[in-house]
Amino acid sequence: MLRRSFLKASLAVTTASIADETLFGRPLRARHRNYSFNQTISREVLGNYLSRSICMEGLLNGRGDLNDNIRMLDNIGAKYIARSICLWGGEGKLLDNFARAKQQMPQVLAADKDRVLEACIFEIVTTEVEQVPVPAWAFTALGLPVEQRNFRYDSILYPPDQRKRSWGKNGGVPDVSQTETQLWFYFLAASYIDLGFEAIHWGQVEIMNNNDPHLDHYAHLFALVRAYAKQHARRGMVLCNAHVPSGGLVRDGQLLLDFHAFPLRIKEVPDHPQQAILQVGYLDSIFLRSKGGRTYSGWDCAHLPYLVELDNYGASRHPGEAGQGADWVWGYDEISWFANQSKQYRTQWLRYAWGWVKKTDPDGYLEMPGSRTETSPLDHRRWYFANRPSAAVPDGLDDEDAIRAIWRSDR
Repeated sequence: MLRRSFLKASLAVTTASIADETLFGRPLRARHRNYSFNQTISREVLGNYLSRSICMEGLLNGRGDLNDNIRMLDNIGAKYIARSICLWGGEGKLLDNFARAKQQMPQVLAADKDRVLEACIFEIVTTEVEQVPVPAWAFTALGLPVEQRNFRYDSILYPPDQRKRSWGKNGGVPDVSQTETQLWFYFLAASYIDLGFEAIHWGQVEIMNNNDPHLDHYAHLFALVRAYAKQHARRGMVLCNAHVPSGGLVRDGQLLLDFHAFPLRIKEVPDHPQQAILQVGYLDSIFLRSKGGRTYSGWDCAHLPYLVELDNYGASRHPGEAGQGADWVWGYDEISWFANQSKQYRTQWLRYAWGWVKKTDPDGYLEMPGSRTETSPLDHRRWYFANRPSAAVPDGLDDEDAIRAIWRSDR
């Protein structure tokens, strides 16, 4: 019954997509959508961006062929480019990455000035942060005396007795209550805004606020970043989001983020090899439970809009096998499971997931997969690309036309 229902739902979305994609043999033009915002963003415009969101991990830090990635974004009509600069540790190369992004940003925006590119500030810091000098303006913004020094790794971490999680021998989780952490985060955010990024994904915010129970430190940090964006961002605003297993960060009725984000939390179907579905209430999925309140832009909502994405976090000891526990999907993380399916099933599943999210929760939006870290021990593939295969992207999995068709049918 489950398989029959899944296929029926997929077929319905597929048929609708085909019907909407052409009219008397001619491509349909998508209706005009409003992508205008300045200093604040309306619910309508935010939804328009989220409905055309795609993950392009590392777009501006050397992942994939930039020209072909831009071609694909133009072809599908992408507007919100998630994780477009995505640095996990490696702070020693941070300034070089800034320089490259500064050169490449105009290329990405040349065809579409409305595009929003997202930078990432993650729940990690490594000892390499001590190679990065603290600029005077960062001290000044936080009301600190100006010093000539580099960032201090140990001062960004939790106190020693609270360091329950690490990222290897030389990496740890920042504690947002620490002044040095706020200095580091502010420096990153302001630097990204100066480069032209108009959105920031703040990673797993809820593992960095164990010493911030009332969200005072996050509220202060985000206020500083928003004030900087108001003066320096391309359109006077930076869109903030993060993974929120609790459903969101709300302080005295005020939402601290502009929208929420979370993994899809895909549920495998053990009786049907490699198949998987979405389900409200499965694990800690966010469907129907995004918190509401007053947004920074001034509008109220019962549930803040959110993105759900095909997340990456590795592979189990038995990739390809069911029942590996935790949030594995047939022994893989979400994007690796997806990449290991046939092209036909990937097309079918994207249409299913798009339709399911839209029908289940009007505040939810599926972030399409475009470029993402993959962990695939059986075939040793390390990266997922949605691009059409070509000399520029020989490993492209050819999903871009499926994404384009889904978006064009959503008029």
